Amino acid sequence: MMHELQHTVEQLFALPPHELQYDGRTAHTCATILDALNSGAIRAATRNDDGAWVVHAWVKQGILLLFRAGRLEDMSTDENFRFFDKDTLRTRAFTLDDKVRIVPGGTTIRNGAYLAHGVICMPPAYVNIGAHVGEGTMIDSHALVGTCAQIGARVHISAAAQIGGVLEPAGARPVIIEDDVMVGGNCGVYEGVVIRSRAVLGSGVVLNASTPVYDLVHETIHRSMPDRPLEIPEGAVVIAGSRAVASPFGAQHGLSMSTPLIVKYRDEKTDARTALEAALR
Repeated sequence: MMHELQHTVEQLFALPPHELQYDGRTAHTCATILDALNSGAIRAATRNDDGAWVVHAWVKQGILLLFRAGRLEDMSTDENFRFFDKDTLRTRAFTLDDKVRIVPGGTTIRNGAYLAHGVICMPPAYVNIGAHVGEGTMIDSHALVGTCAQIGARVHISAAAQIGGVLEPAGARPVIIEDDVMVGGNCGVYEGVVIRSRAVLGSGVVLNASTPVYDLVHETIHRSMPDRPLEIPEGAVVIAGSRAVASPFGAQHGLSMSTPLIVKYRDEKTDARTALEAALR
């Protein structure tokens, strides 16, 4: 069934926009894509046994197809809450059987996002289409999980953290956060960065494809390369630091640039601090 869905998506996606018809075939394909995303049967990227992540471009093409095929619709609840979006991109309706805690206060989860059992969403949070969130993960207040972001199990995405979305081009790697990661408040993770399991991002750390990360423990620098993304190693503890601007003008004015630093790797003390939230689950 997934092979047939992939073939249909690739056919429809290849059509010029003016030739794409919102007919029975397209409508059925859009509904099937959403059902498969919601159930976790398909996802934008998966992890191989060797730890490498593989992007499934056709799944992202299917999500783009939803944007292309949908028609703008009035989704307003009443005159005080006015919403207008594509009819293929509604919010997701949950039931108790989903075993997801969505605390009252303004959280929105778009249809086509997978949330495993035990996920907790504190208000207000936003989870966009194509996101895949693992079991027992907490998404705290004012946090964003962007389009196609892959979030592992037992992750804590702290208040005001931003996990960026990567939808286009279809082959681009989404942001990936593996199991048991702690993302501190006001962090930002963007542009296909990979955070390996059990890493800890301290408050205010910002990571993107052009960010160098200085490892004080192993005395090395982690960077993205043309053939691979920036990766934060397993168990690394990253804090927001700075480094001096070496130019004469920078030195004259005492300027520095924000630079993430790996200051240690997880130990028993770190584990005890990150385990305090278990009582909330």
